[in-house]
Amino acid sequence: MMGSSENSGFSLGKESLMPREEMLEIAKKKKNLRIAVAKESANDENRVALAPHAVELLVANGHEVFVEKGAGIQAHFDDLMYSEAGGTLVEDKRIIYSSDIIIKVAPFSDEEVELLRGNQLVISSFQIGTQSREYVQNLLQKKVTALGYEYLMDAATGVFPVVQSMMEISGTTSILIAAEYMSNANQGKGEMLGGISGISPTDVVILGAGTAGEFAARTALGLGASVKVFDCSVHKLRDLQQRLGTRIFTSIMQPRVVAKALRTADVVIGAIPSEIEDQPFLVSEDAVRQMKPYSVIVDLRIDHGACFETSELTSFQNPIYRKHGVVHYCVPNIPSRVARTASYALSNILGQILLEIGSAGGVNPLIKQHAGVRTGIYLYNGVLTKESIARRFGLPFQDINLLTAAF
Repeated sequence: MMGSSENSGFSLGKESLMPREEMLEIAKKKKNLRIAVAKESANDENRVALAPHAVELLVANGHEVFVEKGAGIQAHFDDLMYSEAGGTLVEDKRIIYSSDIIIKVAPFSDEEVELLRGNQLVISSFQIGTQSREYVQNLLQKKVTALGYEYLMDAATGVFPVVQSMMEISGTTSILIAAEYMSNANQGKGEMLGGISGISPTDVVILGAGTAGEFAARTALGLGASVKVFDCSVHKLRDLQQRLGTRIFTSIMQPRVVAKALRTADVVIGAIPSEIEDQPFLVSEDAVRQMKPYSVIVDLRIDHGACFETSELTSFQNPIYRKHGVVHYCVPNIPSRVARTASYALSNILGQILLEIGSAGGVNPLIKQHAGVRTGIYLYNGVLTKESIARRFGLPFQDINLLTAAF
């Protein structure tokens, strides 16, 4: 009997069965993807979702990547760089928007939604504040699965990696912007942001101790400025002190205390964290009126309600205006001002997720396995899964954990 079993090549022994099962499982898991990188159509959006190095990594792992011609031009990634990385350059938008996975930075426009064939994964920001009920309904009709950058979470740490990386860029860049508008080159008062021996340092006030506020403080301190940070949370202020590794002026946001600090400030950065957007701290016009002439305000919350009563939306073409003698820089989407750096930051996060989708055997298995990606999904096969979106637009939704339990 034993001889017969051996001759058939089939054994009931545990050791002989286990390797075969593992090999079959690995072969089944891996899936090659068809990914399309779309060119941005939104005004002032200079970033690209995947830089050439990310495309090269995806192609090396067996995936096919289509890149719309000119997609990386604004970030100074030319078409040749994508071609040399193994990407397939495409001019026809119908090919881009019929791919299995379409990735871009800004939300899909109405015209781009129309081009979707359905049953696809679309990856972009959602920007709930700029959307309408009709827009969400159009996406629902396409029966797509949609991943929003602002909802994507790192399950191990509980942070939102795309939001955090963009806030790091915004905070750092805000100080560099302020430095530009303090100089003679931009009709400022002709002062260097920071400090040198024998001269009083620049007085920088930062409203908000979140990620953007932290990196604004780091940059200002690195240049030698005197920094004051205000926030509604003592806990956040204490954590900020510890992360900076140095003692700085910190205070709870009290209107009189803030107004006093603003009167001596050379630069004010509005970086109120998103957690308190429903109850924003608004600097009054009277407080701005009392600021020093030629001082600079950079409002990082201009697209989320603004930090200052005097804030008005501006653009990269006309970035500033002066009110009460104070320079106001109120351009949304500051990371787009340093598009190449921001594109690299996005690629490091999104490229890895795409690799994980392939390794898991597709979108559905990864959503089931990866809690952070599951948190980022706001549409699943044409079903709305984000309660916050449903509540805002009066639409029904279903818990994604219940939906994924079915497969």
